Amino acid sequence: MQEDRLYSDPALVDFYDVESTGRADFDHCRQLARGRRSVLDLGCGTGELAASLSGAAEIFGVDPAGAMLDVARRRLRGDAVTWVEGDARSVRLGRQFELVLLTGHAFQVFLTADDRRAVIQTIAAHLAPGGHFVFDTRNPAREEWREWTPERSRRTIEHPIHGLVTAWNGVERDPATGIVTYRTLYRLPDGVVLFADSQIAFPDREEIAQAIEGAGLAVERWMGDWNGGDWGLETLEIIPFGKRARDTLT
Repeated sequence: MQEDRLYSDPALVDFYDVESTGRADFDHCRQLARGRRSVLDLGCGTGELAASLSGAAEIFGVDPAGAMLDVARRRLRGDAVTWVEGDARSVRLGRQFELVLLTGHAFQVFLTADDRRAVIQTIAAHLAPGGHFVFDTRNPAREEWREWTPERSRRTIEHPIHGLVTAWNGVERDPATGIVTYRTLYRLPDGVVLFADSQIAFPDREEIAQAIEGAGLAVERWMGDWNGGDWGLETLEIIPFGKRARDTLT
């Protein structure tokens, strides 16, 4: 997996929170975290969710991008979170958590089935008895990447540092692998254009279900959105919520 400048370049990381407001996944995960004594946020990004959970619970946030974690550490209540620079495929923290999260479609940056199985094994390795996990990935049947053309994605962003910024995307899809490469561009008021190229995969529900079962986990519910709707063939999201398989036997 190549480094993605969208998450590693501080100039581009400055746009992450601006473009990530009003997230239903954060609201849902905050509800799930109530009463939990420990939470692991894999792919925590700039740490907004993890920092908001800090307090009574012990919170760990893991992300491979140092520039994202730099923002996380400076957050209000960021000093109450243990931040770890690490890869969700291989990180091992030597402890377990009552809730393991992987939000923001971070699961899709893992481009091969082997990598995705490794991520789910990481979730299993850190899940405490009686604990739960949840993660999200876009439903490939919806072909959401078709909306990421310059014409359909053009938008104006009010940035706290740069002012009004024009943003847009470009996209290509490899039909052989299903991997989508998209470019994110920001034109600043002085005409400078910042950009980064990113790649994501769109695994289907069957592959995900097999990987979850292979990791010794069990899905309690498949959701189709972060508002709690059930999964269906045409829902936007594939969101498994579950626990360790052997927990279902007790």
